[in-house]
Amino acid sequence: MSKRGKKYKNAGAAIDRQKMSDLAEALDNVLKTKYAKFDESVDIAVRLGVDPRHADQMVRSSVILPNGTGKTARVLVFAKGEKEKEALAAGADYAGSEELIEKIKGGWLDFDKTIATPDMMGEVGKIGRILGPRNLMPNAKLGTVTFDIERVVNEIKKGKVDFRVDKAGVVHATMGKSSFGVDKLSENILAFIDKLIQLKPSTSKGIYLRAISVSSTMGLGFKVDPLQVRSLIKSA
Repeated sequence: MSKRGKKYKNAGAAIDRQKMSDLAEALDNVLKTKYAKFDESVDIAVRLGVDPRHADQMVRSSVILPNGTGKTARVLVFAKGEKEKEALAAGADYAGSEELIEKIKGGWLDFDKTIATPDMMGEVGKIGRILGPRNLMPNAKLGTVTFDIERVVNEIKKGKVDFRVDKAGVVHATMGKSSFGVDKLSENILAFIDKLIQLKPSTSKGIYLRAISVSSTMGLGFKVDPLQVRSLIKSA
């Protein structure tokens, strides 16, 4: 078991971390207790009332955060001809076909997101073993296999976040930077959880939003009251 450093232990010494807080208070605690010198990301973990072993309870999608993530993703587009030109004009960092596939086979992975036109997926599939484990494979369910290249590039650059529930029924995602402050982080989180609620499987029984916690990259985690978050979304 890894040992916690002194800064980590001291950061939340005066705060009851077992208390379930409203969203603003939890985020305020995250920002007050962060101790890293860099602008840490603020992450969320949501435990859902689903069993991911069943295909009809797999929660997977994407959402555009209203305030972005604080990081501009490097976008690679697999496309040819006019669609390659469209990708570069829309702001993609890289666009091409076979030459990019060969470069990736050689170990190059200096990008964060990928998009592909449907006609390229046969070739892209050849590097699926490289892209897949890194969550870099274009996916039709996430909207990244499309001919509508300009729109999807713009969405990713604006702060589109992909997510999927893990084996334990938990969804993890980054909601922005600590420098955003409580208000902007709250807006992002409410948009994210609203999307999760929309995706509730019809076969999911009982409580759907079971637990929510927020934390900074290196800091402490704080529990958030799911009922209060639901009420904020309904009143928005």
